[in-house]
Amino acid sequence: MSPLPTARYDDRRRTFPALGARSERTGTWWGEAWVEALEDLALDPARLARGRTYAQAGHVDAITVTPGRITAYVHGSRPRPYRTELRLRTLPDQAWEDFLDTAAQDPAHIAALLDKDLPHTLADQVDLLPAAGDLVPDCSCPDDGYPCKHAAALCYQTARLLDEDPFVLLLMRGRGEQETLAALTRRNTARMAVERETPAPELPTVAAREAVRAASRSELPPPFPPPPRAGHPPAFPTLQGAPDALALDLLATEAAARAHALLTTGEDPIASLSTWQDAVRLAAAHPGSGVTSTTRALYAALSRATGRTPTDLARAVAAWRQGGLAALSVLETPWDPPAGPFDRARPALTAAGHPAFRPWRNHLSTPTTQLRYGRDGLWYTYESDPGREDWWPRGIPGSDPVAALDAWADR
Repeated sequence: MSPLPTARYDDRRRTFPALGARSERTGTWWGEAWVEALEDLALDPARLARGRTYAQAGHVDAITVTPGRITAYVHGSRPRPYRTELRLRTLPDQAWEDFLDTAAQDPAHIAALLDKDLPHTLADQVDLLPAAGDLVPDCSCPDDGYPCKHAAALCYQTARLLDEDPFVLLLMRGRGEQETLAALTRRNTARMAVERETPAPELPTVAAREAVRAASRSELPPPFPPPPRAGHPPAFPTLQGAPDALALDLLATEAAARAHALLTTGEDPIASLSTWQDAVRLAAAHPGSGVTSTTRALYAALSRATGRTPTDLARAVAAWRQGGLAALSVLETPWDPPAGPFDRARPALTAAGHPAFRPWRNHLSTPTTQLRYGRDGLWYTYESDPGREDWWPRGIPGSDPVAALDAWADR
């Protein structure tokens, strides 16, 4: 896909320069869904064909998108272009609340949006894409077609905008990109604050008069026991000219975690990790809010340093949180297990009433669910949208495939 033209930016009003001519359409699934809604609306296939020809020839001028409305001037057979408009119902506030809650609960959704991708689950949550009858065309031309060829041309060119930036679709439905990201940030910041509110440990003390009493000097108290986990660093303010707050947070958190490991085990837990494994560990240990500029900078820096995309990193982070280094190996390295537990898994799943699973190496798959057998003898559950082969780690691994699958299904 070609880069999206630079728009004159206003969070509630975006104007895109004319896209120009293009002979063929190769777009995203949500752009195709937009075109299907247009074609379901049309009463005359011939006008659709003319509109597609107009769009491919570059007859559509600059396109302006505002909540519920897309407008442009479209050149026809006369010298003066026609003012053409598409209207689309905006979403109510409760639907937006549902969309934001769903997006904030899964780091993979946030990473996909930042990578200009629109997951199926988010689009389906609030019916973002138009159904038949949702689009209402209007044009200043004398053609009484529904839609006329000018409105059809505008709709085809709008699909190209959606292919490059799904936030254009969100704006059509009523919310701008900055407004959406700010709402997601507030939700995740509140969740982080709750997670960080842990009570301070109670430490043993010795009265000062007892410590300095000359006549009966008591023995020193035993060493403090190590805390159960490394503590959280303080909140570093972002000030002009000061060191980067995210960098300070990472340094403090890393120092605390490694010091705690050395204190309790005598070993450095990351000495044997590869660069990619350590990048995944860093991202998993510092989830942040998912959409703040500092968190986006962390994901972008780690992705760039390892030659991966933010979506690759988000998927690996999900595996790491599922089961650490062993789960990351299950995500990235298929293998051929010996005869034994893997061969007994399919009959056990069938006997438990689950659909037939298709085997491949250490994977057992249905269209939407997958079990992977790890070298540690545990079963790891995965999930994908139907027909996507886009597998994401889900649930908690277990030694029994039926129990691992049922635990994820009952979540």
